Amino acid sequence: MGTARDMIALLRSHARGDDGEFYARAMQVAAREARLGHQRVASELKAAIDEAKAQRPGGGGLLVMQPRPELAGLVSVSTPDLRLSAMVLAKETRERLQRIVLEQRQARRLREKGLRPRGRLLLLGPPGTGKTMTAGALAGELHLPLLTVLLEGVITKFMGESASKLRVIFDAMAHTSGVYLFDEFDAIGARRDQRNDVGEVRRILNSFLQMMDSAESPGLIIAATNHPDLLDSALFRRFDDVIEYLLPSRPEAGEVIRNRLAGFPTGPLDFGTAAEAADGLSQADIARACDEAAKLAVLGGAETIRESDLLAAIEERRRAYRPGAGGGRS
Repeated sequence: MGTARDMIALLRSHARGDDGEFYARAMQVAAREARLGHQRVASELKAAIDEAKAQRPGGGGLLVMQPRPELAGLVSVSTPDLRLSAMVLAKETRERLQRIVLEQRQARRLREKGLRPRGRLLLLGPPGTGKTMTAGALAGELHLPLLTVLLEGVITKFMGESASKLRVIFDAMAHTSGVYLFDEFDAIGARRDQRNDVGEVRRILNSFLQMMDSAESPGLIIAATNHPDLLDSALFRRFDDVIEYLLPSRPEAGEVIRNRLAGFPTGPLDFGTAAEAADGLSQADIARACDEAAKLAVLGGAETIRESDLLAAIEERRRAYRPGAGGGRS
């Protein structure tokens, strides 16, 4: 039955010209064959998929290309296998990200009609709410490398040097398919009217604005910041989508806890009580508290994760960010 469903899905994605979905389905078939012990079939399927991708360099931007040598020191490269389905997101946020994935997978069809897929995203929100993780998930969904811009390599004190390095990155975007992430974007995009601003910071922002206006990239350009109030107002209209990330609701907090502890026996643990205790914490904080409770169970020889340990770990994360508690968020 699974084979028939796979064939139907493959044919439909092929008919739509959806290369991303087609290759993803084919890889799922190969993975299932490997799990069933059919290693030869799985290897042949994988080889056929790789060959098909190699023969279609323009087929949806799926080739994971090596970064250009001049990018050394300016970006770090990774190949995430994360998917949006693994993230706990608000319904509206998930729908908007899925629309971006669809448009990217169908980019060729859109461009044939004179339309441009969404490819420039600005992600705003508190630390730990999933902005950087989203960049990795989009890279995973689109089978593209994630190229994170190293701000310490781009921003210098020498006049004009920062803009030149930024130009190298934007030039690479036209040739190397990928998800380009400008994390902590306020370091580049801070308002030009700030009193403590310096000339080189203004120059790099002006350069970024100009380069965004003329940017041509077969992949995604993503900027993320914890401080949207610091951004120059001229930046916002350069992006196709501005997506705001919020602290998780109570049901979302409960989902984070369930997902994080899915591989451990939880016994009589009350997830509702834990989610209530986690109110006001970010997804990252909640996940870290779950990890701490799991480590206590493993190292203490407990058969299940105790609710008391999880609640204590959640409170520890809360105290870490409380004024006067000796901690703080970056």
